[in-house]
Amino acid sequence: MHQQAYNGNCRGIKMIKKISFVLILFFPGNFIYSQIKTTKLDKEIEKLKTDTALKHATWSICVMPAKQDTIIAEYNSAVSLIPASTLKIITTGAALSILGSDFRFETKLQYDGSFDTLTGTIKGNLYITGGGDPTLESEYFKAPKDSLSTTDRWANFLKYKGVKKIEGAIIGDAGIFDDNILPPQWVWSDIGNYFGAGASGLSYHDNKYTIYLKSGITNTPTTVVNVSPAIDGLQLINNVISGGDDDNAFIYGAPYTYYRKIQGTIPANSKSYDIEGSLPDPALFCAQSLESVLKTIGITVATKATTVRELKETNRYAELSKKTLFTNFSPPLSEIIYWTNLKSNNLYAEHLLKYIAYKENGIGRENEGIDIITAFWKKMGIDVEGFFMNDGCGLSRSNVITTKTEVQVLQFMAKDKNFKTFYDSFPIAGKSGSLGNLCEGSAAENNLCAKSGYITRARGYAGYVKNKKGELICFSLLANNYECTASEMKKKMEKILIAIAETE
Repeated sequence: MHQQAYNGNCRGIKMIKKISFVLILFFPGNFIYSQIKTTKLDKEIEKLKTDTALKHATWSICVMPAKQDTIIAEYNSAVSLIPASTLKIITTGAALSILGSDFRFETKLQYDGSFDTLTGTIKGNLYITGGGDPTLESEYFKAPKDSLSTTDRWANFLKYKGVKKIEGAIIGDAGIFDDNILPPQWVWSDIGNYFGAGASGLSYHDNKYTIYLKSGITNTPTTVVNVSPAIDGLQLINNVISGGDDDNAFIYGAPYTYYRKIQGTIPANSKSYDIEGSLPDPALFCAQSLESVLKTIGITVATKATTVRELKETNRYAELSKKTLFTNFSPPLSEIIYWTNLKSNNLYAEHLLKYIAYKENGIGRENEGIDIITAFWKKMGIDVEGFFMNDGCGLSRSNVITTKTEVQVLQFMAKDKNFKTFYDSFPIAGKSGSLGNLCEGSAAENNLCAKSGYITRARGYAGYVKNKKGELICFSLLANNYECTASEMKKKMEKILIAIAETE
């Protein structure tokens, strides 16, 4: 009996082998695709698993076809990781779907009181009523040969309309967004710098200014040569020292305050080394800029420029009926998205997040924008478990997401009517943006396009690439808390990106 049972099992085993062989013959595509064609990718993933620089790190990868719900490769794809700026795919994708690629922000010049056209007198205040537009006087939308600023154009329009005198003040109104221009999780060492500029309802000049420093021999103090544009009331304490090969200087200071301390190092022997800081009060700066231009063309303004926020805080604001003189329209959202992703523009991303909240609730608040975007993706069928969003751009280390979620968003966008706008906004390997020197001389060069992300000990890539068959592949690759340098981690991840492009 035992012998018969044993022989029966042998026959069963042989039968299973035959069935397996038949399955392989009938489904060679599935078998080869998962077992042979991704061999190089599998090998690179295995190498990274045993890399000593990642011994105490956490990393994840998810690779899927754009139009199929199948896994090409994955590791830790359900583990939540800090995404850095790869989070911008979440914000920009939602913005395109919710607002539409043709959407334009509006900024209005309005006045209260009355306008006496005979004398050219506005008997009241002139308001710059912000509409959440991040592109006013932005470097990304300013033609190199264009010598006129946005406020120059506004001033010329007012002169054309016959305005000669304003009996009140130029008032910046940023009330479309709340006054908390920074996400609460951003760190102190970021918020005084250009990449930590907050989203104001009335933003201007990318909400930044430039400090030019002169450095001498190593380990000697630097001196401030110039500040451009000039910021009224700005107090700079410069503790920057000459030394090192890179910009390692940081500006410290809070929103709405004009005391700024600069610390760190810049390269030695530089006559004019520039570092960029965040404007203390973008709405006030915009109002002051217009006031200054008006005075140069002979339009008098009786009272010093201010903001609705300042007036409210000092109990001097009265809600009055306003009439519109001029409406300034931003470029279309498609162009704004392009620069948001190509240049990893934190300010633009934060504006998109807050405007989505404004559209839904009548005021742009960070937390409400986060809730709306998260709910949107959940409604679209995206798995948002393990996803915790704390800003729109990825600067906060409190953001976490899974590579599976990022890939699902990429898959969704690949089927969306706005896909071309979304796809074209990503840097291209070996060609543009943060991927300009990545994957050169490989199958990924001029093929792979992705949103990169980097903050201290967190690096990632999320995007698209065509495999050897020309099929579009979605991928997300994130790593946190590695022990090598950022550039070394980049090289390790580059090998995997190239291997994804070489799948068949």
